[in-house]
Amino acid sequence: HGCRPKGTQCPGDTGSPRDPGRARRGAQPSPGHSQPLPAEGADSKTYLWARYHEMKKLVYDLLPPGVCNLLNPAAIYANNEISLGDVEIYGFDYDYTLAQYSNLLHSMIFNTARDILIEQFKYPEGLAKYDYIPGFAIRGLHYDVQKSLLMKIDAFHYVQLGTAYRGLKPVPDEEVIELYGGTQHIPLYQMSDFYGKGPSLKQFMDIFSLPEMTLLSSVIDYFINHGIEFDQVHLYKDISDAIRDVHVKGVMYKWIEKDMEQYILHGDEIYAVLNRLVNHKKKLFLITNSPFSFVDKGMKHMVGKNWRDLFDMVIVQADKPNFFTDRRKPFRKLDDKGSLQWDKINQLEKGKIYKEGNLFDFLRLTGWRGSKVLYFGDHLYSDLADLMLRHGWRTGAIVPELETEIRIINTEQYMHSLTWQQALTGLLERMQMYQDAESKQVLLEWMKERQEIRSLTKNLFNPQFGSIFRTFHNPTYFSRRLVRFSDIYMASISCLLKYDDVNFTFYPRRTPLQHEAPLWMDQLCTGCMKTPFLEEMVHIR
Repeated sequence: HGCRPKGTQCPGDTGSPRDPGRARRGAQPSPGHSQPLPAEGADSKTYLWARYHEMKKLVYDLLPPGVCNLLNPAAIYANNEISLGDVEIYGFDYDYTLAQYSNLLHSMIFNTARDILIEQFKYPEGLAKYDYIPGFAIRGLHYDVQKSLLMKIDAFHYVQLGTAYRGLKPVPDEEVIELYGGTQHIPLYQMSDFYGKGPSLKQFMDIFSLPEMTLLSSVIDYFINHGIEFDQVHLYKDISDAIRDVHVKGVMYKWIEKDMEQYILHGDEIYAVLNRLVNHKKKLFLITNSPFSFVDKGMKHMVGKNWRDLFDMVIVQADKPNFFTDRRKPFRKLDDKGSLQWDKINQLEKGKIYKEGNLFDFLRLTGWRGSKVLYFGDHLYSDLADLMLRHGWRTGAIVPELETEIRIINTEQYMHSLTWQQALTGLLERMQMYQDAESKQVLLEWMKERQEIRSLTKNLFNPQFGSIFRTFHNPTYFSRRLVRFSDIYMASISCLLKYDDVNFTFYPRRTPLQHEAPLWMDQLCTGCMKTPFLEEMVHIR
């Protein structure tokens, strides 16, 4: 009450605002909270349910019509303030950055890798009955190799209960806790190194990993159902090798080249983005792990036969992330047909194609350093982490899942569920001081309802694993790294077209620290604040 405007009351206050010292009966407030208590003669159970219904009404009043379309799926979101007016050079990855692929590609990768397991690794032929399951897995999950567990972990290294799977079936929460020594916490040394590969845990960070996670779960499901014993390490390695073969041996490239209309999305928008940047005197470059022939055909499809005229330089088969850290590989030049040349590279020429190389030679030969460079990629580790932390480039993350998640967030069901969940959490925090038997029963009912709401909102995104950005309330491990390794993030490169000014400045929203939280909208529903400016408040995110 000490920070509340003079003369105002929280719902449920029994004392007059002009008589703040009026005595109230009952238990003392918990530390940090001034807690209103039941009116004279009211039992605590009745009082708690009155507060509950009062909060429900307040939540309804807090969500005026139109509040459910606040977020734009095509917007660019800022983690760090960045002015495009300061950016002189734009760099791009190719796969899932310039070239966005249809989900049909995931089925093809799954089926081919499954057949490799059967035909080359001599896995049971019964696996052929398994097909790709769209929407089973999400990006950013961790896999515990020794325990055969695929799971979602939050930014504090805790497993989100209800999101641990062995094969295609969920593992009970009690078993998960037992497996990790009576806790949901995964020790830091087990988690991962800088690139998401720990001694026993693997993090799946790129979009191509969706079919790999589904195949891994399908094979384990088959082995468990048929009582087949297996070595967890060998199984994981075999599946990783089969998936790698699909990429390394060029099988995937051939599918895409054969039917680009079916597999490549938003090609016309990519040309518009690149052309506008060039027209505003920006320099462009491409660094990709894909081979030249594949990139050349894709860019001709999206941009036109003269696509190389837009770029100051193109680097293929770069071997990221080693490209950013290993000084040993020199650049090699390719001719127009993609054949290797043997001359030593002393300069990087506009319109030429280069293979391999390393970032240190790139910086030396171009002089493109620091915050005047903005590089876009989809893989937080392989594309962005080194560039931001070690070299000071500005970075943009391409997160295709963002579009779908924002459309879900904009629904009335999600908005009402989340706001009521926040209100109910506030009630539980403020009313936990009531410890008589009847009050405890009320609080248990509220906790059960809160858990049901949390499960409901999780299932809106993905029934198995929920949102890629959040556990029930904490950021995910993926989300924390997205914030750490990218200045801005968006669903696709084409989002740049939504901003007419190429000198646009992106400002991050000031999100609350916990000690700042009472100043923010989500705290209004706990009943400790009221405001006459609800229409203005809905524009704050």
